Amino acid sequence: MDEYPATIDRTFAALSHPTRRRLLELLAQGDRCVTELAAKFDASLNVVSRHIKSLERAGLVQRSRGGRVHHLRFDATPLAEASAVVEHYRALWSNQLDQLGLYLDKMAKEETKNSRRERSRKTS
Repeated sequence: MDEYPATIDRTFAALSHPTRRRLLELLAQGDRCVTELAAKFDASLNVVSRHIKSLERAGLVQRSRGGRVHHLRFDATPLAEASAVVEHYRALWSNQLDQLGLYLDKMAKEETKNSRRERSRKTS
């Protein structure tokens, strides 16, 4: 996986903050307007709006306007790209750790074999 989608950095940055993750949890339950979401937090509407903009830049939230009301919808598409990156590294490290386990098992068997030989020599 040499090349990553251009949006991957924005996706991980958006997911890095607990407030933004909580916003996504709420939106995953259904579409909501900005003021309804902001009411769920102890922060000002301005602060929550900045978090929402970060989620929008990452493509995780889609906004529609009906008059003065801004409705938000969760879009999980960027999460599929992030999941693919994480899965790539999970598989890579899983393989590396498997190889390390095999090597350590081999070394332990050789050590046991060498210890038996030494004991055998001492008793002979």
